[in-house]
Amino acid sequence: MISMQGTDTSDNHSLTNDGSDSTIFHSTTIKVGELCLLLPIPILAIMGNLFIIAAVTRFQSLQTPTNAFVVSLAVADFLVAVLVMPFSLVRSIDSWHFGRCFCRVHFLLDVTFCTSSIFNLSCIALDRYIAVCDPLHYPARMSPRRVAMLLLLCWILPLVISFLCVSLGVYTQSPLAVISSSAQQDTQTCLVSFQVPYAFATSAMSFFIPTGFMLFAYGKIFKAAQRQGRWIHAIDQHTGQLQMNQTTVRTASTRRAQTHVERYSLKKEWKAIKTLGLIMGVFMCCWLPFFCVNVIHPLKGYSVSSLVLEASLWLGYANSSVNPFLYTLFNKNYRHVFAAMLDCGLLGRQIRAGLDSSVSGRQAHTVVTLETISR
Repeated sequence: MISMQGTDTSDNHSLTNDGSDSTIFHSTTIKVGELCLLLPIPILAIMGNLFIIAAVTRFQSLQTPTNAFVVSLAVADFLVAVLVMPFSLVRSIDSWHFGRCFCRVHFLLDVTFCTSSIFNLSCIALDRYIAVCDPLHYPARMSPRRVAMLLLLCWILPLVISFLCVSLGVYTQSPLAVISSSAQQDTQTCLVSFQVPYAFATSAMSFFIPTGFMLFAYGKIFKAAQRQGRWIHAIDQHTGQLQMNQTTVRTASTRRAQTHVERYSLKKEWKAIKTLGLIMGVFMCCWLPFFCVNVIHPLKGYSVSSLVLEASLWLGYANSSVNPFLYTLFNKNYRHVFAAMLDCGLLGRQIRAGLDSSVSGRQAHTVVTLETISR
């Protein structure tokens, strides 16, 4: 019986070891999977935003008011990727190893840079709204001085908001953990939670108000794009009618030319509509879940799981890696610049020479065209 019990004990010990090894293996596998899923986000954000900063710095043709906001956006997204995401990555995959004091610093940087990114997106919407809907007053309303003031606000206001959050309205650990005996364990989480009034205030200032303005601005631009498409179509029809009055028989080449112009104008209108839809769609998909969770979390007694909090936060971080591609994908000048920077041969030199000489003497005045929307 004793030997049998000893054997049974050995078997149980073996089974326990097997179970422990299996648990460690599954835990390691999950962590590796999380790393492979999350690591491309900061890498793409660093590479894409550095590319934009280098392009605008190198080529004078890209140094416009619109691109000033794009560069400011790229700087904010780059700082998120360098100063915020690496520590969030360690926290998401393993646990927080950097102390409670740095947890507050990390939260301060997180709120500042992410809010600055959203504010810069709002300024881009404002710039395009004025360029399309009020082009005659664009040089005065987007003068270098006003652009500098807007850029300053895009950085000062987020800093003020984050300082107020850290000093007044946040918990650096779950309020339930402060009361319960798990407070010691909670020191390795660094999941910052807002008190109820500050959750509403910061979400409104950092997201809902800028998003409301962006929807308004892009809605106006969308209507202007439709209106301009109808104008182009009407002008084409009127031109064709005049040609019919001047000549009794329309040649096949004239008909083909008019058809080509109509298709080109409709193609531009559709491109503008897709651009606006993609810009707002990606932005809302990335940040709306996080700010909804940010408001719901304190209302539900801080009972939202850490997995949901982390997933919504990384979805917002993904916007920083998507922005450099999204805001340059529809811009012909940026495409040429990227080709010039990547191509060291004859084609790259020709493109660089053309970019340096083509737009350097152009005035800042913007004509209302559908291409303005995706500039």
